[in-house]
Amino acid sequence: MPIAHTDPSRAVRLPLGHVVATPGALDVVRAHGLDVLALVHRHASGDWGTVSEHDARANDLALQNGTRVLSAYDTPGGRLWIITEADRSATTVLLPSEY
Repeated sequence: MPIAHTDPSRAVRLPLGHVVATPGALDVVRAHGLDVLALVHRHASGDWGTVSEHDARANDLALQNGTRVLSAYDTPGGRLWIITEADRSATTVLLPSEY
């Protein structure tokens, strides 16, 4: 069952580079039938998920100053992080324990 739906009206704000996922994240996605592409779209469009207000502001600033962006999404299989590198070359879906 998907936990998020892609909203086509939300414009992409963040270049993602190559999108990859760690083995642990893929295990969670498969085991719980998660729509990981919807989560990646939320991340790319500026929906940072369940990060603190401080981290959300840091992500908003990162869109302007080119630093790393981290989103967190609580799923039935646990929390997933999505991190886009400062140089925008890659975005990784991972478990916090894999950081």
